[in-house]
Amino acid sequence: MAEQQSDLRARLPFDDTQDFDDAKRGFVGRREPNAVLAEDGRTVWDNDTYAFIRGEAPDTVNPSLWRQSTLVATDGLFEVVPGIYQVRGMDLSNISFVEGETGVIVIDPLISTETAAAALALYREHRGDRPVVGVIYTHSHVDHFGGVKGVITQEDVDAGRVPVLAPEGFVEHAVSENVYAGTAMGRRAGYMYGAALPRNAEGALGAGLGQTTSTGTVTFIAPTLEITTTGHEEVVDGVRIVFQMAPDTEAPSEMLFYFPDHKALCAAEDATHNLHNLLTLRGAVVRDPHVWAKYLTETIDLFGAEVEAVFASHHWPTWDNERVVGFLSLQRDLYAYLHDQTLRMLNKGLTGPEIAEEITLPPALENAWSTRGYYGSVSHNVKAVYQRYLGWFDGNPAHLWEHPPVEKAKRYVDLGGGPDAVLANGQAAFDSGDFRWAAEVTSHVVFAQPDHDGARELLADTLEQLGYGSENGTWRNFFLSGAFELREGQFGTPTVTASPDMVAQLSPAMLFDAIAVQINGPAAWDESLSIDVVLSDASERYRLRLSNGALTYSSQPQHGDPDATLTTTRRALPALALGGLTADGLADAGIELTGDPSTIDRLSAVLDPGDPDFAIVTP
Repeated sequence: MAEQQSDLRARLPFDDTQDFDDAKRGFVGRREPNAVLAEDGRTVWDNDTYAFIRGEAPDTVNPSLWRQSTLVATDGLFEVVPGIYQVRGMDLSNISFVEGETGVIVIDPLISTETAAAALALYREHRGDRPVVGVIYTHSHVDHFGGVKGVITQEDVDAGRVPVLAPEGFVEHAVSENVYAGTAMGRRAGYMYGAALPRNAEGALGAGLGQTTSTGTVTFIAPTLEITTTGHEEVVDGVRIVFQMAPDTEAPSEMLFYFPDHKALCAAEDATHNLHNLLTLRGAVVRDPHVWAKYLTETIDLFGAEVEAVFASHHWPTWDNERVVGFLSLQRDLYAYLHDQTLRMLNKGLTGPEIAEEITLPPALENAWSTRGYYGSVSHNVKAVYQRYLGWFDGNPAHLWEHPPVEKAKRYVDLGGGPDAVLANGQAAFDSGDFRWAAEVTSHVVFAQPDHDGARELLADTLEQLGYGSENGTWRNFFLSGAFELREGQFGTPTVTASPDMVAQLSPAMLFDAIAVQINGPAAWDESLSIDVVLSDASERYRLRLSNGALTYSSQPQHGDPDATLTTTRRALPALALGGLTADGLADAGIELTGDPSTIDRLSAVLDPGDPDFAIVTP
């Protein structure tokens, strides 16, 4: 480990302090202290807990990640250019403020209402009590819209006082990501962001893209205007904005936009000061680095001739035309290189893990701070590209029908001569510094014998060492969270994003899909029922069918009568996803039930909701 850190110090340009100058440039002021509380007194954000990140990196932290965390922990209100301000270090993401003729436009209002409101208060403390006259969501991830009700109200939007702008497809993607697989993503996100780890040099010090996620109230307000075409121009409160669509880059619904009167570009999350994720470790659809690179080329073509500042939804801005274009070009080349070289090697028969070991970035990308793997990594990104094109199967028939983890672990332990012999092999690997192998063999013992104290402790020690050496913030958090749970027990899901506001945005089809993925198939094999859902205020009727363990639906006219009918409104319908599939729940939501009432009980009986505390590092 010491040799690895020594190598990084010798190879990377630690004497380059430009990022530190840029991260402090335009500083206006900060909250003292920078802790944010919920109404019930809970702390939902406290950036002051990262005050230990200063000076030289300790032995327990990769020096490159320590440098990045020092930069990302820098907080406060900053001027990007006259009329455009950012609050950084108030959540995982940044919130930006663009001053108009009568008020201020808010870009990306963070995860929680509490942090968004605190950031707006900090802005107003230094820039005056300007009303919010518009909101822009750059893309469909929760850290860019969840705090919206901390800066505006639904009433403001409904009355037409505050427009909300977002890229095409925003609502569908924002809601589906947090509902369909939200339980699994939320649990894994707890690992990814080190939610349960202590804030110190042996624990959590950031995720590379931001420090961590706030844990306050997640809200949602649907956009009033969806941007659909590149070149679309809007004027909000006298501020001219030119939009560029960038779908299927960092998010399936994403856009960049340019302020021509300020010569400032908001790059959303497509150009940040690190290598981003092509497949986030919490789980998501694999992103497309090929179109990502193409859109950044388009960005340079559209705005590169005159842009003087680029700011994003994370990290700090870059100024001056030559530096801005250089920064965007490096980011563009990074994603293009990873895509193209992965395809070149997979077409020679290499698998994802093999490509991850063999690929080497060109020196200009390898040695630039803005392309280092603090959030995404070369290793897991090239595996994601492989997955995007070829899927999980590497083509080796021996891998086509492997045993599941527990059964495989039992057989490996038997093959190795029993748990003590395998554990001795793991200890030898640990002692020699081969932590990757020590983690693999010791994990087999834990999965074969979950109560084996020696195996759990050695695996925890091994994951800890892997975390200490990781340059990638999310890798560090995953390793250390695994070690934490082996020693202390499972910590569950600290942040739940599928809030009532989010669920309320479900279309009928999305709601039915969300119920369908909760059906316990085997328990429903012999069940057969039909339910009509009638939306009295929308002249819509749906037939739901449960048969052969699958819930399907249709909006077309159906033959025969259903077993039961639910009559409701579009506004009340999402109550079905909030525990409403009971007679009392339907009544409380104002949903009328006719027909056989036992139909609802039968459907409810085969629902099997997700477990926000499922095991990860143990079986």
